Amino acid sequence: MRLLLTGLNGTLAPSVAEAAMAHGWQVLAWDRQAVPVHDTHWLQQARPDAIAHLAMGDEHWAGRLAAFAAAQGLPMLFTSTAMVFDAEPDGPHQPHDARTARDDYGRSKIRCEDAVLAAHRGATVLRIGWQIHPTRPGNNMLAQLDGWQQQQGEVAASRVWRPACSFMDDTAQAIVALLAQPVAGPVHLDSNADEGHGFDALVAALQRHFHRPQWRLRVHDDYRHDQRLAGGGARVPPLSVRLRF
Repeated sequence: MRLLLTGLNGTLAPSVAEAAMAHGWQVLAWDRQAVPVHDTHWLQQARPDAIAHLAMGDEHWAGRLAAFAAAQGLPMLFTSTAMVFDAEPDGPHQPHDARTARDDYGRSKIRCEDAVLAAHRGATVLRIGWQIHPTRPGNNMLAQLDGWQQQQGEVAASRVWRPACSFMDDTAQAIVALLAQPVAGPVHLDSNADEGHGFDALVAALQRHFHRPQWRLRVHDDYRHDQRLAGGGARVPPLSVRLRF
C-alpha cells in the first residue's frame, strides 16, 4: 500500500505515518515547498493506492485530491474538525447534524468537506477533536496546557465545556483502519463521546498522568459547550482507558 499523506510538517500526520508504516505501508509525503498543490502531474507520477489529506489548505486543493482519488478508484480520507459545529445549538453533535461554524477556521473546513464529497462520493470526512500526545509540538492539548501555564501562570479550565478529544496515537490507528476499510461520508472520532468528561476533570487527569505539578488549575464556568462528536462507534478507546479520573 502506497499512502499519499499531506501534513507531515504538522501535528497529527507524523503519527499517522508511523502507524501506516507499522502496517507495512509506504508513505509518500506531499512537500508543498517542493511540489505546488496544483501539480497534478506529480500526483500521477506518485501512483498512490490511498490518499489521506491532513494538511491545512483550501477547498480547491482538497477537491483536486478527492477528484484524483475518485478517478483512480482510491480511498480518500480528509481530516476535518469538531469546529464545524458552533456551541449553538449545543451538542453532542451527530455526523449529519447541520454544521453551524461561525469562525473562519470552522467555515473553511466546511468548504473543504463539501469539496471533497462533491468530488468523491466514497470519501471519508473524518471529524476529530483536540489531540493529546506527550511530546508532539503544535496543536497538541498537552503542549497547549504547558504553554498556558508558562504564559499566564495558570491553566484555566471550564467545568461546563465537554471537549471532543482523543489521544493522538489512537486517532492515527483509526485513520489507518478507515483507509483499509473506508466509510463514505462524515465520520466522528472522539474518545470523550460517551464518557463526557468536563474540561476541568480532563485537565486534572492529564496533570496526574503526565506529572505536571507546576500547573495551577483554575476552574471556571465562562465557556459552555458540549462539543462531543457522537455517533462514531468504538473506533477509538474511551479516555478512561488512558487516564484516571
